[in-house]
Amino acid sequence: MQYKKIGFTDVDGVLRGKYVNLSKLEHSNQIEHCDVVFGWDLNDRCYDKDSVTGWNKGFGDALLTLDPTTERTIPWESGTNFMLGDYHADETFKHVCPRSLLKSILTEYKAMGITPKVGFEYEWFNFDKTAQTIAQPQEHTITQGMFGYSLSKLTELKDFSHQLLKDLQAFQIDVEGFHTETGPGVYEAALKYTHALEAADQAALFKLGVKEIALHHNIIASFMAKWNAGLPGCGGHIHVSLVDQNDKELLHYAENEPFNGISENFLSGILEGSIPLFPLYAPIVNSYKRFIEGSWAATSLCWGFQNRTTAVRIIPAKVGKCHVEMRIPGADVNPYLAIYALLASGLYGIREKLQLKLKEQKGSAYVSTQNAPLPKSLEEAVRIMHDHPLPKKILDPAFVDHYLMTRQAEVKRYQEAVTDWEINRYLEII
Repeated sequence: MQYKKIGFTDVDGVLRGKYVNLSKLEHSNQIEHCDVVFGWDLNDRCYDKDSVTGWNKGFGDALLTLDPTTERTIPWESGTNFMLGDYHADETFKHVCPRSLLKSILTEYKAMGITPKVGFEYEWFNFDKTAQTIAQPQEHTITQGMFGYSLSKLTELKDFSHQLLKDLQAFQIDVEGFHTETGPGVYEAALKYTHALEAADQAALFKLGVKEIALHHNIIASFMAKWNAGLPGCGGHIHVSLVDQNDKELLHYAENEPFNGISENFLSGILEGSIPLFPLYAPIVNSYKRFIEGSWAATSLCWGFQNRTTAVRIIPAKVGKCHVEMRIPGADVNPYLAIYALLASGLYGIREKLQLKLKEQKGSAYVSTQNAPLPKSLEEAVRIMHDHPLPKKILDPAFVDHYLMTRQAEVKRYQEAVTDWEINRYLEII
């Protein structure tokens, strides 16, 4: 084929891209691309306010640099070549490009002789693709019933399951574990632990791969955080550890033992940054429907050993490396920005030598009254991020301004909408 597929993530984590003739890439790995991708929302509606681009700036071109280390073939698309890119070489758009921002914080870790290792795990629901699915998704899940870790349910749609595993591996996506979760038509996959940038690339490409392979089976794969109030939501948890230049573990956590310096500092920074940076972990209106007590999602700011009711879970070294699991993000999260926020917070803790303020949460965090509640809505989270000094202290200030503008626009879109709940509740009786 005379064309290559190229892609990059926008602020919402959606992979945008196009086919490019190979002749266009013969002498350079850079191309110009319309900068509207940073000037509209995930439904392609341009923002009312200008930021790095906009109506008043004319929507010109930005310089996209392709990364040859990400080149691979797409097995479900007749072996079409694919490559990821970012805007790190563009002096304007490097400040808002998610992949470029992650690279910038990794440069700071590298200067300290520290390498973050990251692994994602995703949950997502699958629906038969019909004309009625969007209106009545509950009627069209690919399986029925609550069957977490069910081998028989995996076999029920083995053609889909087997193609996912086979083609994702051929697409250089390393899936360590794959199983059904509790709920109709819901799966979970854990991605292999690797360097942070590669982990974010794999996370973004994993979601793309799942959605495209699903379409071959007439299935809609959805990573929406919460589509049904009566079912658990979809998590996008992030596992992280730190190693030195010799690949020696730097984080050491054990119950009933004091933490060493960097272990305490890193964890403290993550906790300190969780609420001020909350819109990077919960980026859209629907994200907040997931934070319900008893739903396997955190509802308060706390940490604990092997505790899945907390915002941050500490996993001591039994099998594999000792590491931290950030459990706030849903499957709707932008992987680059979530890791950027997580590592920037941890680095802040290391540099400031922050000490742990919160005591370990033992038992269910859902019944504790001592922990600070997580934001209840995107509007609340955006207000906190806007008013708090920490985001501009530890993140790129230009990005913070741009991101807040995009989230304020998302809130406004929601406030303008009339929902089915309102129609059903008020139309007849009022």
